[in-house]
Amino acid sequence: MLMHQGLGLETFNDLPRRKAVHALYACCCSVAWASRVADSRRYRSRTDLFTAGDAELAELSDGDVDSLAATLPEPSKVCAAMDSDTRGALGTAARAYDDRFGYPYVSSRLFEPEGFEPRDILVDLGHRLDNDDQTERKIMRDEMSKINHIRLDRMLGPEGGWPQY
Repeated sequence: MLMHQGLGLETFNDLPRRKAVHALYACCCSVAWASRVADSRRYRSRTDLFTAGDAELAELSDGDVDSLAATLPEPSKVCAAMDSDTRGALGTAARAYDDRFGYPYVSSRLFEPEGFEPRDILVDLGHRLDNDDQTERKIMRDEMSKINHIRLDRMLGPEGGWPQY
């Protein structure tokens, strides 16, 4: 999904604004977020970049964050190796979540490099359906932040970035 992978922090800091916004948009799917994070460059560390990304995410409206959530894959469509019963259960639970809260289920577990266990997602979905609206909104934003961190980390790659070929 990410076109800009393994840039390294220095290369990212040195990108023209247009390219930096493009690289950041691939991480979060928000032009407003990407523009603000790009405009705050020069970042001294990954932590500074992640902190700026979190601060800008917190500034987005609930509607904007809901739009970001809608760009994420549904849990039942993430893992091709799932059996049909598990896929169906995940799809049903995700629809129940969307009906309950009015926005899609967001979990950073779906984006972890080592993968996820569908059963863990089902359990998490079940627990989160019991949350009140305010609690769930906070959890959803926290999960969105974790996804941004995973994607930003992929964009930056190893310390210093990958070698240019």
